[in-house]
Amino acid sequence: MKHVMPHDLSTEVAKKVADHAFDAYRQRFADYNPTLTWKSDTKAEASFRAKGISLGGTIELRRGEIVFEMKVPFVLRVFEKKALEVMQRELDYWVTKAKAGEID
Repeated sequence: MKHVMPHDLSTEVAKKVADHAFDAYRQRFADYNPTLTWKSDTKAEASFRAKGISLGGTIELRRGEIVFEMKVPFVLRVFEKKALEVMQRELDYWVTKAKAGEID
């Protein structure tokens, strides 16, 4: 699964957006034990646990886009569309707040 969200933010602000969006996801879906670890200024590793299966993915900040990639086992693909909708909604929300100068 690959999801690309275009934006017109600086890399620094895009990272804050990704952090805020993931924090909101972490609070909302705490049962899935979501974690996000930045490996560099532009790349992070994300992990989740669903239906007893551990999932890992990456977030990469590129100029003008945030890219989220994750290998989703066949048994969990039924949840893929919903997961993408939730991610997009959170990212949209935080991008809007960033553009309004409402995040640090």
